Amino acid sequence: MTMEIGTIIHRVRSCRSTNDLAEQLALAGELEGTVIIAEEQTKGRGTKGRSWYSVLGKGLYLSVILRPEGPNISLLPLVAGLAVREAVTSVTGLDVHLKWPNDLIWEKKKLGGILCESNFLGDRVNYVIVGIGLNLDHEPDDFPVEIRSFVSSLKIMTKRSVDRDLLFPCLWRSLNYWYGLFREGKNDEIVRAFEESMAVAKGKKMTVLRGESQISGLFAGIDSRGGLILEVGSERISFYSGEILTIEYG
Repeated sequence: MTMEIGTIIHRVRSCRSTNDLAEQLALAGELEGTVIIAEEQTKGRGTKGRSWYSVLGKGLYLSVILRPEGPNISLLPLVAGLAVREAVTSVTGLDVHLKWPNDLIWEKKKLGGILCESNFLGDRVNYVIVGIGLNLDHEPDDFPVEIRSFVSSLKIMTKRSVDRDLLFPCLWRSLNYWYGLFREGKNDEIVRAFEESMAVAKGKKMTVLRGESQISGLFAGIDSRGGLILEVGSERISFYSGEILTIEYG
């Protein structure tokens, strides 16, 4: 059964991870569109097993249960990134950018991230959990020393606290819009919007980490499955997992 994202919301003060709670609910049959929001995560996580620092009351820590019927679920991090970016811009006026595959950035500093985790029954998608972390009211001292130089928050950027009563309705509306395009198979529209929202233009040199290999080339766009395309010599390579290590913006 399909339901608009944000119709059912479970709120908790503290949990290990909203993705973990969402997975438990999804396995129990919770409807698509259900949202779990926490004020704090004690074991929040990002991609590649990294920790996500989830200070009590300072950030947006939530997960959404989706049950997509179509293929190309690798586009869902792009869908979520576009939705969060749109909501942030609507509420703050900041023109934040996206960094493939799952980061929101402002002036090269990380503001938030997306973590999608999927479950299959045979070759059919059972559910996808879309985790969203966004730094809202963090002060510089709220971040561990080792990451302060490359992270930020909306409060640091705008000099004011974020009005959650404005942010949440904008986020649900944007998530429903972009996920609606995904359900309709309008992948080209999603990819085009993501490319236009990225912090790096086509033709710029970048280095991507895939496994233990570093591969450098020219950014050539995003393919129809959400993969990052690099031109490496005369070859075009699509990456469906990995991490951008360096970008030559100049």
